Amino acid sequence: MAKSVMVIGLGRFGSSLAYSLFQQGYDVLGIDKDEKVVQDHLGLITYSVQGDATDEGTLKDLGVANFDAAIVAVGTDMQVNLMASVLLGTLEVPLIIARAKDNLHAVTLGRIGVHKVIYVEQEMGETLAHSLFNPDVLEYMDLTSEFGISKIRLPDNLAEKSINEIGLGGIRDKNGISVLAIMRGRNVTLAPEKDDKLQKGDILVVAGNDDQVEKLHTA
Repeated sequence: MAKSVMVIGLGRFGSSLAYSLFQQGYDVLGIDKDEKVVQDHLGLITYSVQGDATDEGTLKDLGVANFDAAIVAVGTDMQVNLMASVLLGTLEVPLIIARAKDNLHAVTLGRIGVHKVIYVEQEMGETLAHSLFNPDVLEYMDLTSEFGISKIRLPDNLAEKSINEIGLGGIRDKNGISVLAIMRGRNVTLAPEKDDKLQKGDILVVAGNDDQVEKLHTA
């Protein structure tokens, strides 16, 4: 049975999140106070409804306690963000995720029972900073100030070559780049072998510092 997720707030972030979850096979209920926004999402996710997420009766009527997770995607109205988060905790939703604007907001969310806090603007900023001069970087997660994990689009000139041929000799090459996975459509190869051939359109998940990843882009 597909897991069910409620997404509160169908702005740009919430809308993108809800649609992505739906595409991955989740049952997604999106709730927003704007009727036009709700209408725009009909057919794009499992359900979209107009409602006030700061009203306990509304959340109860929608059966939020029966959902596997609820995500508070509201980013501009902190009062709505906090009140909805409090109610989700009161109604004992198993997994509550909420968007935070800053550290103080995040600490507050944690104290009222939110299980996971996300920093959308910060994460987007980090990705942009690490992809500014390397257009192949699609996503970035930092592990230290100088080392992180990048999801990169394979440069076309490296297609039809093996991992070894492009200088990445297996799970860790001599320059210190770890090739963690190859993503090809819906297929994922974890810890690929050095003789695995790469194809145009492949996505590589690698661990290394920015300079090392940049060398791969210019190889």
